[in-house]
Amino acid sequence: MPKKTIDNPNPLRTPIISVLGHVDHGKTTLLDSIRGSSMTDAEAGSITQHIGITTVPIDIISNLAGSLVSSKSLELPGLLFIDTPGHQLFTTLRSRGGSLADIAILVVDINDGFQPQTKEALNILRNSKTPFIVCANKIDTIPGWDSNQSSVSVTSYNSQPERVRFAMDQKFYQLVGDLSTFGFTSDYYWKVSDFSKTLGIIPTSARTQEGIPDLLAVLMGLAQKYMRDSMSVDITGPGKGMVLEVKEERGLGTVIDAILYDGSLSEDDQMVVGGIDGPISTKVRALFSLLPLSESNSTSLFTRTSTVTAASGIRIAASNLSNVLVGSPLRSAQGADLDSILLEIESELEKVKINTQDSGVIIRADTLGSLEALSKALSDIEVPIMRASVGDIAPRDISLASTTNEKQYRIILGFNVNLIEDAGRNAREKDVKILTNDVIYRLIEEYESHTEELSSHRRKNFFDKLTRPAHFQILENHIFRQSNPAIVGVEILSGTLQKNAPVAIPLQDDFKRIGFIKDIHYQGESVPQAQMGDQVSISLDGPTVGRQIDEKSELWVDIHEKHVKALEDTFYNDLRNDECEALSFFAQRKRIKDPFWGK
Repeated sequence: MPKKTIDNPNPLRTPIISVLGHVDHGKTTLLDSIRGSSMTDAEAGSITQHIGITTVPIDIISNLAGSLVSSKSLELPGLLFIDTPGHQLFTTLRSRGGSLADIAILVVDINDGFQPQTKEALNILRNSKTPFIVCANKIDTIPGWDSNQSSVSVTSYNSQPERVRFAMDQKFYQLVGDLSTFGFTSDYYWKVSDFSKTLGIIPTSARTQEGIPDLLAVLMGLAQKYMRDSMSVDITGPGKGMVLEVKEERGLGTVIDAILYDGSLSEDDQMVVGGIDGPISTKVRALFSLLPLSESNSTSLFTRTSTVTAASGIRIAASNLSNVLVGSPLRSAQGADLDSILLEIESELEKVKINTQDSGVIIRADTLGSLEALSKALSDIEVPIMRASVGDIAPRDISLASTTNEKQYRIILGFNVNLIEDAGRNAREKDVKILTNDVIYRLIEEYESHTEELSSHRRKNFFDKLTRPAHFQILENHIFRQSNPAIVGVEILSGTLQKNAPVAIPLQDDFKRIGFIKDIHYQGESVPQAQMGDQVSISLDGPTVGRQIDEKSELWVDIHEKHVKALEDTFYNDLRNDECEALSFFAQRKRIKDPFWGK
């Protein structure tokens, strides 16, 4: 196929728009209302898990924006949206999205207001100095709101009853206040005269499409007025892009979907992409460009072409693509030094390498970006990673996980991956836990729940092994045997008396151990313990009645110093009040001679 001639090397390219927002605030649904699709339902948990791209051509923008824009004033070819993942765990991908984007849209649910992910997105936008606007979404959920399908938001706002506008203003200016804490001055976009000084907020409803005309008009206006110089690019230069997805396509084999954000790329060009084991150099065998909304349908999103120029969504067929990492850089080596391109890609891959340690969990994910996101999430909760890789969970992962003796690390976390071969059976045989999910934050919640369960089990086992405090008295006329062992009836005055507990008699400033509890009987049955108020018979190995002990003698459990420390430091709140009293008396008596005993 002959290469397409590029007549004008310096046209205005399509602005790249990055869409950010807290999970469930309607970010993807807002784009759905523009592209007329239902991508939200297709994503796991209705949360966008990967970056996607949508090209909105100028004719659709002109049609949707209506009277807000003049078709004669629109010089840009359209808008290209990067739909970035909505959860806070995708910081790395969001940061890349911010660096690629000319303008960002921050979507905020007007009812929920600022959430942790909203604040995180604002920090990323501020740090990357990416210009942005805010969509105050879900205005149709304000009580009493009378929706006007596909209406301009200022028109919808002005048509509402005064009480509804008042309710809207209260929520709206809460957003304004929140933005001010980040150093941004903001207002309703129709009140903003200089967008370089004041942040415009557009009220929208993804469900009723209210505010969509305003959104498109403002984006076009900002790009043409404030970013004209950056939109004018030399599209004859080497192409630069980012890989968004690696997939198998019938008749083509392994292909990659990418965004080309600079220069141009043609069939037969030599290109370099990031791979699992380092840079991959290959030749473009077939090239496809993403169809604009006006031409695409559910079965055909791409069309074959000879040359693609920035900014565009593209699909590439080439050899050796199976190990390409999603989220990795893509560079055309045509007309450039291949060695320098390889070094450049290798350098970028080094930046996204995940720190691993000698001990920790094993993580698997379907893409490099997802792997980074999962790694960051675990880092945030201080969980070390022993191995991180892209791809399905394999038996070798099980073998590696089984080498650790730490139960909380005998685990493999998999995001959006499958188990291959005999991995599941091997995991059960080697006592390795596998957790998989297609929503990252839910995967983290499952891990935390699992480790909490392990911790609770370990804690209970430790607590059960401790000697509990107890104070008890031999009952009058309840001497059944004097020695070897002595069998007597007792009443528990405080605490919990356990089988095998050491027993002591109180001295003036200490305790003297005299034996241990061999057995406890209650109503003829052997029991492991007795509590305050119980009257039981005990077998007491060591003392003789009439010598060390007598009727009415008060005895104490002789608790080891380490057990006292553990009970006071870790398990005090697990003890009953009477146990705390018994423990306190015992420890105070022991500390008469040594103030630091048990501390």
